[in-house]
Amino acid sequence: MKRSLLLAIFTAVAFATANAAETYQIDPAHSTIGFKIKHFFSKIGGRFADVNGTISIDPADPQKSTVEATVTVKSIDTANAKRDEHLKAADFFDAEKFPAMTFKSKKVKTIDDKSADVIGDLTIRGVTKEVPLKVKFLGKGKGMGGGEITGWEATTTISRKEFGLTWDKVVEGVAAVGDEVEIELQIEAGKAKG
Repeated sequence: MKRSLLLAIFTAVAFATANAAETYQIDPAHSTIGFKIKHFFSKIGGRFADVNGTISIDPADPQKSTVEATVTVKSIDTANAKRDEHLKAADFFDAEKFPAMTFKSKKVKTIDDKSADVIGDLTIRGVTKEVPLKVKFLGKGKGMGGGEITGWEATTTISRKEFGLTWDKVVEGVAAVGDEVEIELQIEAGKAKG
C-alpha cells in the first residue's frame, strides 16, 4: 500500500528510530531566498543570502513535522547597491528596526508523492500573515563532509503591501513597483549533530 507523500518523503529522509523526529539545520552557505517583483512592465529579481533555521521531520507522523527559518534583511542583493540600500531603508524593509524575517510552520498538507503544502506564519516588518509554501523534496545523500544532507525547493506569492511595504510611485498612471512578490526558496539542510 502506497504511503502518503510526506510519510514516504520523511521516511526516506529519516534513518534513525522509527518514531524519533530527525532535525536538519539549514545551511546558509548553500541556501537562498530568491524573489521577483514587477517594475513598471518587466520584473526585477533579487535574493536574500543569509537564511538559518531547522527542519524537524517526524517519519511516524509527517503532519507533525515542522520548519522554522530566519532571514537576515540586510542580506538582500538585487545586483544594484543603490537599490539595495533603498530596500533596507524605512520606505521598504526598515532593516534597522526589523532586522529579520521569520517563517514558522503550522500545518503540513500532502499534494502528491513529490510535493506538499507547508502552511505557516510569515513575519515581515513586524506583520505576521499565514502563507502557504509549495514544497518539493529534491533528495538526500552524503555531503562533501560525509554528513547527511537534504535538498528542498519551495515557492509562494505574497502581497508586499499586506506586510507594510507600501512605498510606491505612479508615473503616467502606472505603478513603479508591483504588489505581488514571487518567492522561491532553494534550501540545503544537514542533519543536526547530537
